[in-house]
Amino acid sequence: MNRGALIKLVESRYVRTDLPEFRPGDTVRVSYKVKEGNRTRIQDFEGIVIRIRRNGFNTTFTVRKVSYGVGVERIFPLHSPLIQKIDIVQRGRARRAKLYFIRNLSDREIRRKLRADRKRIDKDRAAERAAKEEVQKAQEPEASQE
Repeated sequence: MNRGALIKLVESRYVRTDLPEFRPGDTVRVSYKVKEGNRTRIQDFEGIVIRIRRNGFNTTFTVRKVSYGVGVERIFPLHSPLIQKIDIVQRGRARRAKLYFIRNLSDREIRRKLRADRKRIDKDRAAERAAKEEVQKAQEPEASQE
């Protein structure tokens, strides 16, 4: 077994598969564990994904938001155990893979450049409805058996 295969084997134990798929341009809410002194709490960071750097287990993504008129960017490791969950607030349609240019745009210009991706939103809603229907169908036979 060569070195690369061994590294992939060890890393595969820690890869997160429970997180949703997202792209640059999507607005996401990342729930992240923060340790303050002797207690831990969960902090939400909501903003636009401006970059995803795919490098196997070391994949990171950058989220940007404007807080009190100041732009804040945070880089998250995708497979970190400190990430509790990632919620997709809105799907966006970007024409670039790296959205560094939005650093210089106003909120109005950003909304115009990153329009909502209706096709992906509709697919997500259809998948959610199908999952709910499956759960309901699975629960109906259990109720009739009692």
